[in-house]
Amino acid sequence: MTIGYHAPAPGSRSGVADYAETLRAALARIGRIDANAADAANADVHLYHLGNNRLHEEIYARALAKPGVVVLHDAVLHHFLLGTYTKEQYLAEWVYNYGEWKRSLGEELWRDRARAHVDSRYFRFPMLRRIAERSQSVIVHNPGAAAIVRAVNAAMPIEIIPHFCEIAAPPDPALTARFRQRLGIDQHVTLFGIFGYLREPKRVIQCIETFKKLHLTRPKTALLLAGEVVSNDLARLLGTERPHPAIFRAGHLADDDFPLAGGAVDCCLNLRYPGVGETSGIAVRLMGQGKPVIVTDSAENADFPQEAVLRVTPGVAEAAELFDHMILVTEFPALAREIGSAARLHIQRHHSLDTVARRFWEVLCAARLSSPVTRF
Repeated sequence: MTIGYHAPAPGSRSGVADYAETLRAALARIGRIDANAADAANADVHLYHLGNNRLHEEIYARALAKPGVVVLHDAVLHHFLLGTYTKEQYLAEWVYNYGEWKRSLGEELWRDRARAHVDSRYFRFPMLRRIAERSQSVIVHNPGAAAIVRAVNAAMPIEIIPHFCEIAAPPDPALTARFRQRLGIDQHVTLFGIFGYLREPKRVIQCIETFKKLHLTRPKTALLLAGEVVSNDLARLLGTERPHPAIFRAGHLADDDFPLAGGAVDCCLNLRYPGVGETSGIAVRLMGQGKPVIVTDSAENADFPQEAVLRVTPGVAEAAELFDHMILVTEFPALAREIGSAARLHIQRHHSLDTVARRFWEVLCAARLSSPVTRF
């Protein structure tokens, strides 16, 4: 069986690109993969990786033209369509999804689209109907995403396959110490880290404010922002922040530096609100390194065992609960390490690359058998 494989090009500014390339290599050890060939005439079934940004524009068009198996890394495509379509195209798609009687709301959302990444209204309307109706089946990474798709098309075959993680030996402590030294971070402080592409739903500003409160009474703490800011509004807000002696910026991390940064931190802050049904690859990787991770208590994170993560309720309780968890990590490092050990064990059992690749292959085989292939 030959798989037509469609994903953002390796090295693109998207975690989906890195994920898809590693998965492609794993699937290639099982069978034949024809990667990103729009005219993949010899493919028996197609696999499309879709996310909520413009990098997926051509892939989305292919998935509609030649239905196959879709991986929804984000179960909300609203922002992708806002950034891709003209006003007329967007409103036509809005009406297709939600009906003519809601056209006025669609016009309002188009008019206010500059606020799409901070306005919760855009997250409540996933705009999935067309892809959910056209595809043979959908793969998601968590129950929250599955529920979003099911609400759009209850008949759609949906498979929940965990986000994979390549478990590696912990980095050499001397190298992680050198990483801290390079950034000017004291070896004896409790270091919190925020990783990945930084945008408003990651609650970066809220995490910074909570850390500042923590640092007032626990001066042997530090915060690392290890990622590229990909939101202009967030960049402006961070630009107005006065320098803080315990907040450090590392920018985008090279592949070799990520495990060192993960090894250097004592805890990862990985809040997501509003969510779009995504599973954080950063959270999974840090859990795989045996680090405690503070996550938003949401359906997207429901599969993580209670003992393996620290959860923060979104909304009015967010800041207080985040502060309490940061206190716990700071004051009870042995307990934090136990949480990290439980996290690593869970990732080893359920998120290994080979296990995930085999499940993908099974879904693709089922799709191949369930539907005849129409060539490009």
